[in-house]
Amino acid sequence: MQTVTLKEAQDHLGEIIDGLSPGEEVMVTRDSKPVASIRQSTAAESSSPRKLGTMKGTVLYVSPGFDSIPEGFEEYVA
Repeated sequence: MQTVTLKEAQDHLGEIIDGLSPGEEVMVTRDSKPVASIRQSTAAESSSPRKLGTMKGTVLYVSPGFDSIPEGFEEYVA
C-alpha cells in the first residue's frame, strides 16, 4: 500500500485519486502515523441506488391461479 503525507495529499489529491485503480488504497500519514486512507471505489459501489416503483405498470397479465395453493401443498400453508 502506498503512503503519502498529509501535505502531499493536500497538494496533489487529484493526481493521487487519478492514479488509483479500483480497490487500490493510499494511506495518508501525519507525523509518520496513519490518519486516513483514500480508496478508489469499485464499479458496484459507484452505481446509484435502485429506485422503488420503476417497474410499475409493466405487468400486463396475471394468471387467474397466480396466488392459489398448488395441489399437494395445502398442509404446508398455515
